[in-house]
Amino acid sequence: MTEPIQLLVVDDHTLFRRGLIALLSQDERFQIVGEAGDVGEALRVLGKVQPDLLLLDNHLPGVKGVDAIGALKEALPELRILMLTVSEDEEDLSKALQNGADGYLLKTAESDQLCEALVKVHEGHSVISPAMLNKLVTGLRQSPGAATPPMAVAATHKPQQELDKLSPREKDIFFLVAKSLSNKQIARDLDIAETTVKIHIQHIFKKMNLTSRVQIAIFAASHDLS
Repeated sequence: MTEPIQLLVVDDHTLFRRGLIALLSQDERFQIVGEAGDVGEALRVLGKVQPDLLLLDNHLPGVKGVDAIGALKEALPELRILMLTVSEDEEDLSKALQNGADGYLLKTAESDQLCEALVKVHEGHSVISPAMLNKLVTGLRQSPGAATPPMAVAATHKPQQELDKLSPREKDIFFLVAKSLSNKQIARDLDIAETTVKIHIQHIFKKMNLTSRVQIAIFAASHDLS
């Protein structure tokens, strides 16, 4: 049996947080290693434990969740972050992705959807609530004069110019990431080491000015790349 995914839950609503912890604790795939009601407390917890994944609310006292992503990942670089929020604001979604969130899920999601999203994010997939993904892609496909979400800097250039920055192998991996394949699946499909996949993905981020796998998926979707 594989080790459970270690989770840190950050939400300022005590009843919701405790209910969420009780729900996730019933699933043997997860182990709750900490909880916090704000960003400061979350950073203190990260100084004591090293969770695999952080479930992060946006509307927190003091510093908003989307604004804290950078600091949280700086405290634990390998940490993956799934936003769980009531905010359907496209600007919040764009900012979360720009700052490096690995997924964005609405609190209206069913419990089984949440659990599956946690597993997918842990495996390296990009997870966004369908309604929010549609909003973002629609925004990216607006006319040139329309406002562009801040995370989509690379999308403002011609897609072929961006792809030409990549080596042939990096292009292969780009398209597989865009299809939401995990590092393990990509490594198997291309018959290379999983660590090699991770290195190539870091090169893709740097060359295309992106910060997360979600942004790769958005770039591909906004330009009808497959």
